[in-house]
Amino acid sequence: MFVDQVKIYVEAGDGGDGCVSFRREKFVPQGGPDGGDGGRGGNIIFEVDPQLSTLVDLRYQQHYVVKHGGHGSGHNSSGRGSEDRVIAVPVGTLVRDFKTGEMLGDLVMPGQRMVAAKGGKGGRGNSRFKTAVRQAPVDAEPGEPGESRWLTLELKLLADVALVGFPNAGKSSLMAAMTRANPKVGVYPFTTLHPNLGVATWHDAKRRAFHVTIADVPGLIEGAHEGKGLGIRFLKHLERTTVLLHLVDVSIMAMNDPVTDFEIIRDEMIQYDEKMSQKPFFVAATKIDIVEDSEKLNHLRGYCEGRQIPFFEVSSASAVGVQPLIRTLGLAVVKYRKTQATVLKSDADEVS
Repeated sequence: MFVDQVKIYVEAGDGGDGCVSFRREKFVPQGGPDGGDGGRGGNIIFEVDPQLSTLVDLRYQQHYVVKHGGHGSGHNSSGRGSEDRVIAVPVGTLVRDFKTGEMLGDLVMPGQRMVAAKGGKGGRGNSRFKTAVRQAPVDAEPGEPGESRWLTLELKLLADVALVGFPNAGKSSLMAAMTRANPKVGVYPFTTLHPNLGVATWHDAKRRAFHVTIADVPGLIEGAHEGKGLGIRFLKHLERTTVLLHLVDVSIMAMNDPVTDFEIIRDEMIQYDEKMSQKPFFVAATKIDIVEDSEKLNHLRGYCEGRQIPFFEVSSASAVGVQPLIRTLGLAVVKYRKTQATVLKSDADEVS
């Protein structure tokens, strides 16, 4: 089951109370204070696990509570600190405060950690309050309360390339042809009900292997940016992708004008987020093995060529055009990575 949003409650441990105690031993009638400090409360920590691809585990356990720190005791004995609770989350998890909507964390790197709820500090025992003029203090501090709150966790997939288009544009079939993923394929709308991820491999002229992560995003329809169809829930997964590949059905089964189909999906993405217009994008005419006449294909090709939009013709069933498409997408991703590396280096030089 793919789960991309959950609401959970986290409650860190309270710090233990400090102790009021005095040394009582034979032959020591004026024993001083020896109350120990309370132990710290445990934290609740999110840690990115690259093996996870969904938030489904958190759906079935909604409450996470950590033990309190132990109280201090006599003989200057500190209370035991509570252990932290580490919760594994997938790469691409956003953490927000449920009440305020404030963004608390964006977990994008394997092994990255974030304290979701901080445990309270332990209170000081009375031995900490002894001074030259106060030899027998009866003061001790209570432990600080740990943080507690409701959080919303939202998963936004991290992929190099996103396949977008109307339902039944051939996204899942092309995904299977390009990668080793096995998405569900059918002839009815909305076969894909959640995003699928796969990895395509291509080689350069020196036979070096490169890998590109591809996301098969569920079909979009007109009005998706307003929540129609599978709507906003899946448009958000496009935000982190590097390259967009628009798939347009030009087969005998396609009922609509291919250019209109492309423009509708393109417009929906930009209305959802204007930044989509800045992403590199390509257009691929799909199912060319079952084209009855070339009118639709020629119309779409002419439209793209007239606007200098990179255009491909592919058949997932016969694999025609698949490898050149993978290579072109891979080169676009590599170019983007190099650009980003240059920007990051420039930013680092400015800071130093």
